[in-house]
This record gives sequence, structure tokens and C-alpha cells, in this order.
Amino acid sequence: MSGINYPRLSLLGDKVKAGQASKAETDEFMLMLYQNGRISENQYQLYINGLNKKATDEVVNAALAVGAILLIGYLLKEMFSK
Repeated sequence: MSGINYPRLSLLGDKVKAGQASKAETDEFMLMLYQNGRISENQYQLYINGLNKKATDEVVNAALAVGAILLIGYLLKEMFSK
């Protein structure tokens, strides 16, 4: 978990959730989660290929949930480490 830039993940997640993220920002968000083992290669490829809009949207929504859980864990760790 230490390889994740949590402030950037939070910013990107907020923008994706609000529908304000550019394609590049959504790509970055998904890549961050994939590179850190938080979504599977299959989920990432489904997103990248984008052949099925409904399936792609479902993967992004699942990734948003994963990102939120990561951020909660990070915040709890920060709170209790002080």
C-alpha cells in the first residue's frame, strides 16, 4: 500500500465519482489501482478495452469502492500513528 499517492488517488476518485474526470484522469485512477494490485488484470483490461460500456462502468464503479476503502485505511493508519 505504500506505493500509492493517496492525495492523488483521493482527488482522482472524487473527480471520477462526480463525473468530472477527463479520460486521462480516469485512466490514471484505474492504472493506480491496477499497479497496486487493487483491481485485477481482467478488470483493468475490461476498462481499457472499453468494448462494453455497461461492463466498463461497472468496473469503474467497483474501482471507486476499492479506492474509497484504501483511503479509509490510509486515514485510519495516519490517525493512529500520531
